[in-house]
Amino acid sequence: MWARTGRDSAVLQGEDMGEPVPERSATQRRSAVLPGPDAALGEAPLPGALTPDRLSWPESPAATTQAVAAKAASENFPVALRMLPRTYRRHLMAVYVFARTADDLGDQAPAAERLRLLAELEADVRALYGAGQPALEAVTGLKHTVVECNIPMQPFIDLIRANQQDQVIRRYETFEDLAGYCRLSANPVGRIVLYVFGCFSADRAEQSDYICTGLQLAEHWQDVAEDLRAGRIYLPRTDMAAHGCSEHDLAAPHAAPFVRELMAFEVGRARSLIDTGAPLIGTLGGPARAAVAGYVAGGRAALASIQAADYDVLATTPRPGKARTVLELARAFARGR
Repeated sequence: MWARTGRDSAVLQGEDMGEPVPERSATQRRSAVLPGPDAALGEAPLPGALTPDRLSWPESPAATTQAVAAKAASENFPVALRMLPRTYRRHLMAVYVFARTADDLGDQAPAAERLRLLAELEADVRALYGAGQPALEAVTGLKHTVVECNIPMQPFIDLIRANQQDQVIRRYETFEDLAGYCRLSANPVGRIVLYVFGCFSADRAEQSDYICTGLQLAEHWQDVAEDLRAGRIYLPRTDMAAHGCSEHDLAAPHAAPFVRELMAFEVGRARSLIDTGAPLIGTLGGPARAAVAGYVAGGRAALASIQAADYDVLATTPRPGKARTVLELARAFARGR
């Protein structure tokens, strides 16, 4: 879910940080179960500086954990709904900062340094689970979450693997190949979220995987032009060929009709995956139900924004408004899917 992206903290000390939630005006608040867009989807800023000695680069966008956490507001889905109890929000933001830091290392660090930095991030994760002492606050910030929620190490390693894969694989031949990437880049986050809420099971993990793969695809389809500028194409070559689309066509200022048809096909595929996993919501209650409904809502709203742009993902990057996301959240929460 928070992939590449793609795509996402706090340093957790086990104490309440005590920062006040910003007061909202009367027009920004709702008395219903689901608050209005800003109140429901907003993220409170979290303090903490990233240790710069091992994992840093000049003018890094991940120079502080606060800077990384601030990116949560730009995600398609609410990373940590303000309506959730503080404990869950802190855990989710800690996980987000780790995922976003891994993405930033893989996307925005100097290209020659990325694999080394990602290897050092992995060493920090292994130290967290072993007898060592992590150096990076994005990893030390996970300690309280990992212990309290009994989260295994592998999902964090998989997120690093996805960013390592991004350094060497920049095209995907088939959808199955791309889905394999999503198993590393997105699905681990959904499984971590289930552990955070204490509701992990094999059946729920399978449903979560469908949702997370759909969310990752939604982000890829929004960011076709941006990814191309970075030298990456996530659209499967077999799908492009079936629609008569070449890499040259993706560099155009506007999407040609056959490119729009390709994107409509891919949007439908992503929506189907999200819908397949969405009944997970109905198996959950309380904060877990709200959080997962928020993720599903974010994916559906993102895909709707692409459709609203007539599938032209080259002229602009379609982004949903918060109001649409909240509407989708309310529907998903109420229907349980």
